[in-house]
Amino acid sequence: MTTQQTRPLGLAQLSSLTTEPPKLVELAAQAGFDFVGIRVRPVTAHETSFNVQPGSPMLAETLARLADTGLQVKDTEFLLLDGSDQREAWLQMFEAGQALGAESMTVAVADTDRSRVIDTLGQMTADGKAYGITPALEAISYQAVNSYPQALDIAEQTGVTVLVDTLHAARFGATAEDLRAAAPRVPMIQVCDAAIAQPPNREALVEESRSGRFPAGEGGQDLAAMIAAVDAGRGTHEPLLPISVEVPNTVLQDSMSAQDWANRLYTTTRALLNSIEPTAQRA
Repeated sequence: MTTQQTRPLGLAQLSSLTTEPPKLVELAAQAGFDFVGIRVRPVTAHETSFNVQPGSPMLAETLARLADTGLQVKDTEFLLLDGSDQREAWLQMFEAGQALGAESMTVAVADTDRSRVIDTLGQMTADGKAYGITPALEAISYQAVNSYPQALDIAEQTGVTVLVDTLHAARFGATAEDLRAAAPRVPMIQVCDAAIAQPPNREALVEESRSGRFPAGEGGQDLAAMIAAVDAGRGTHEPLLPISVEVPNTVLQDSMSAQDWANRLYTTTRALLNSIEPTAQRA
């Protein structure tokens, strides 16, 4: 017997980075999304910091908007492991994530000491169990862990999951085999489109990642093939993986309202999914 299933679609914080979490929930709900991701820790000193720690007014407001709309928070972000002692930071992030009802917390690795990375992520995974949250390791094209074979090897030793991001998959040349192999540990796929041409250097890769991505179908990447590869690595009885739309684009966003931007991201991504999953059926 088969049942029809629509793949959950969410809006990532990076798609509207300056939007406060309660407003992000409203934008996402109005556009038609099923969930959101919340950035509970800024990545750079220039980012706006949102206080959604337990007891904060912003957390209370965010939870109220979630209750009003029926949306969920699936993931929180973002911690870049740099080799220093960051346990206090991730414990605070776990506290915020638990309060929001999140299931995962995104991390990336700048630390080049492999042994220390294994120890750090092992400790983080153990800590996360008390909060019901699993760290999700994102391989990033310009960081120390920049391939799915690397991320999968670390995941097998530490218990983290492996987050797939279509931009970075394109930029570090992930193969369909890489994506299929990582699939059993993937909790979610972050989707955006991008230009075909590879940025010439690390600085350009960073700029593209943070402010130059494109909505699905408006770049030149074969997003359908990437999603299909991850799906192929999972059992046919497994539910369809959630898709989180992560599309920061300064030029495009400056040309329209935040709500119009969210609507555009929903429409383009849903069109992509409808084109490759016309029946979206699983046994």
